[in-house]
Amino acid sequence: MSQTGVETEVTMSISVSVIILNWNAAEDTLCCIRAIDTWRTLHPSLWIVDNASVDGSPDLIAREAPHVHLIRNATNQGFAGGNNRGIEAALQESETPLLLLNNDAHIAESAVVTLLETLDSDPNIGFVGPLLFSESTPPQLLSAGGRSPIHHHHSHITALSQSEAVFTVEYVPGTVVLVNPAALKVAGLLNEGYFFTMEVAELCMRAARYGYRSVINPLAHATHAIEARPSQLRKTLYAYYIIRNRFLMIRDVKPQPLPGFYVAWTLYSAALTLKLCLTGEKQGAQAIWLGLRDGLRGRFGGQNECVLARCLPENSAKGAQ
Repeated sequence: MSQTGVETEVTMSISVSVIILNWNAAEDTLCCIRAIDTWRTLHPSLWIVDNASVDGSPDLIAREAPHVHLIRNATNQGFAGGNNRGIEAALQESETPLLLLNNDAHIAESAVVTLLETLDSDPNIGFVGPLLFSESTPPQLLSAGGRSPIHHHHSHITALSQSEAVFTVEYVPGTVVLVNPAALKVAGLLNEGYFFTMEVAELCMRAARYGYRSVINPLAHATHAIEARPSQLRKTLYAYYIIRNRFLMIRDVKPQPLPGFYVAWTLYSAALTLKLCLTGEKQGAQAIWLGLRDGLRGRFGGQNECVLARCLPENSAKGAQ
């Protein structure tokens, strides 16, 4: 980047594309858009991808934010497919860095500038993220990057050193991640078989095989309103994909998957199912069992309708959209 303030502002004004996924949460998405609209140094290209919402979200977003690029998916393509559509469209317009941003996450413009400077400092950086905190009082550190979900039950790093230096991690969580387009050229896009969760982790680990690092800059902070997530979906859909997708990641990350990984996660999932049954959490137990079954069978992609029909039959029609 230029050393002069004027030139830096001009460069940054066209330096980033922001991709936000929407699924039946227009108000959250509009809140994100309004925050970005207040930026004064950066003037990003803003891409909103609607994943077949049924609550009128696309029309509301189009009416309230006519200046954004709005992509309307005919079907729910999940986190992976939805973001891929945004990435493809953004890169057709300009091969600038891509900021994937959850619509329930918040990051200040100054933090994005810090991430851009980090990405610009080393061509071998493929992904860079901030420290991620909750929006509770006091804030809790949710993630300082991640470790392989195959080797770790809790893959998010939640312990920090006192250093302010940029550090390497195995992956940057997809909640807020700045992506180097060059890494995507060699490693490809998100694997849509994951549908939801672990797809960014797998992409970071895949890109590492081509020499692209994933890093965290602890000087950049962001927040994530995880408290607002519906508890029933956390216990069912989220639980299902977390269990199932580990089996897909074993296949993707390990050239010759070791039977021990399958055995370990099978035993863990079976034990967790039994525990939830004994404690009366039948919805969660059913979701875990379905995730184990589909993971072992190799049934990947979006399975919202099936999971909700089994776990939350009264809400399956709405939630599966």
